[in-house]
Amino acid sequence: MRRDIFQAIADPTRRAIIALVALQAMTPNAIAENFHTTRQAVSKHLRILTECELVKQEFQGREIYYSLDIDKMKEIDTWLQQYRKIWETRFNQLDQILLINKKKKK
Repeated sequence: MRRDIFQAIADPTRRAIIALVALQAMTPNAIAENFHTTRQAVSKHLRILTECELVKQEFQGREIYYSLDIDKMKEIDTWLQQYRKIWETRFNQLDQILLINKKKKK
């Protein structure tokens, strides 16, 4: 089953894993040390993130290191960009309203 990247980032544990591997490549055991859960649960999250291509695996000897795949994160950012413009417009409108109200109170 092909998973959607937005499904993957919907889970808070997976978002936390993304934040960890964004800083440096880590082994599953090193990642699991940051959570109060089993190594198997972390492995499941890593599998989903790998299937969605949000993280990539690099084999170094017998160890697997996971790191962030920046290209997929850019895909998320591109999708969010359309909403960012809407939010910025609304915040600017709110700023204008607050400024007008502040001037009226003086």
